Amino acid sequence: MNAVHAEEPGEAWIALTDPDMTQAELDAAAAALSSQRLSQGPRVEAFEAAFAEYTGRKYAVAVGSGTAGLLLALKAYGIGAGDEVLTAAYSWRETAHAITLAGATPVFVDIDYWSAVLVPAKLAERITPATKAILANNTNGHPAPWRALRELARQHGLVLLEDSSEATGSTYLDRIVGGFGDCAVFDFSQPSPLCCGEGGMVVTDDVEIAQEIRNGRAHRPTDRGSLLISARAPYQAAMSDVSAAVGLVQLSRIGEILERRKYVESVYFEQIKSFEGIKDPYVAPEVNTAHWLLYLVHLGTRFSRSACEAIVEDLRRERIEAYAFCQPMHMQRHYVERNRDNRRGKLPVTEKLADRAVALPFHRHLTEEQIAFIVTTLKDASTNVGAGAAIY
Repeated sequence: MNAVHAEEPGEAWIALTDPDMTQAELDAAAAALSSQRLSQGPRVEAFEAAFAEYTGRKYAVAVGSGTAGLLLALKAYGIGAGDEVLTAAYSWRETAHAITLAGATPVFVDIDYWSAVLVPAKLAERITPATKAILANNTNGHPAPWRALRELARQHGLVLLEDSSEATGSTYLDRIVGGFGDCAVFDFSQPSPLCCGEGGMVVTDDVEIAQEIRNGRAHRPTDRGSLLISARAPYQAAMSDVSAAVGLVQLSRIGEILERRKYVESVYFEQIKSFEGIKDPYVAPEVNTAHWLLYLVHLGTRFSRSACEAIVEDLRRERIEAYAFCQPMHMQRHYVERNRDNRRGKLPVTEKLADRAVALPFHRHLTEEQIAFIVTTLKDASTNVGAGAAIY
C-alpha cells in the first residue's frame, strides 16, 4: 500500500503512519463481513485467547479502544471520585484521559530525561493517602522500570497499571511488555504496529478483574436475563468481529511487522547520525528491545517550541507528514480546568522534551530514498529557523 495523506486526495504525501496490511488481512475482513456475526463474537474470543498467549497472561479482554480498556480497569478496581492516580503527562495516545472519565484525579509526575518514562523516586514523592494506583506507560515503545515500580506499588499497597498502548512487542528483563502491571492496556489504532482500525485489549492474571471488565464492557444477549449482570449499565465498549479478524492476522504476523520496522529504524539512524546536536535514541540497560511507536527526533536546547513547530511546518510544505510529539497533559485545558496546579513550569523534564520532539513518518512502506529526503529536509528546516546544530 502506498502512503498518502488523507486530507488532500490525489496529492502524494509521505504519511506519518501506514498500516502494514496484506491480502491475508483483507481476506479475513471479507470473511468476517460475509458471516452471520459482525458484532462481538467468536473471532473476538479467538483474538483474546491468542493475545493472552502472546503476552503470557491468563486473561485478555478485547475492548473498543485503549482508553476504554483503562476506564474499565479503573472501574474494576473500584477507583473513582476522591482517588488519585499517579501518571505521566508525556504521551502520544493520552490513554490517561480514562482517569478523569472514571471520576478520579490524575496526578502528573515528571519523567526521566533519557527514556521519557516515569521515575520511581519522583513517584514516591507524590504518594498521598488518596493515591490508589500508578499508571505507568511504556513511552513510545521504551519500557518503564517495572521492577522498581512493582516494589514501590507493593510497599504502598497501590494498584500498578501498565499502559502498553505505545509498545507492542517491546521487552524488558527478557519479558514482553504487558506482563508487568496488575492490568496492562493495549491499543490497536494507528500508529500501532498491530493495527485493526480501532480497538484495544486489557490483559491480567486476575480472573475477578477480568470478569469485572467483561461485565462493564457490554452485555451479551444471553446476559440480559441475568438479574446480577443486567443490574449494571455497561459502557458498550466491545470490539467487533471484523476488527478482531484483522487483529488475529496482524498478531500472527507481528514478528515480521516489527522486524521490518526495525529495518526502517536502522535506515533512519544511518541518515540522522550525522545531524549534530540531537539526542540519539536511548535504550536503558534493562531493556532488551524497544519497538518505537513513532520515530522521534529530539532537537537541541537552542530550539524553542515555536521553532519546533516551524520545522514541522517546513516538513509539511515538502509533503512530509510530521508533528510535534505531544502537548503535555498537565498543560491541556481539560486538566488545567480541573486542577489549577496543572500549568507550564510544573514538570520541567516533560516540558523540555515535549518542546523539542518531532515525530517523523515511521512505517514499513518507507523507502531508503524517502527517509533520506525526510532527514535532509529536517536538517534544512533546522537551519531555516536559525538554530543550526545545537547541543542537546
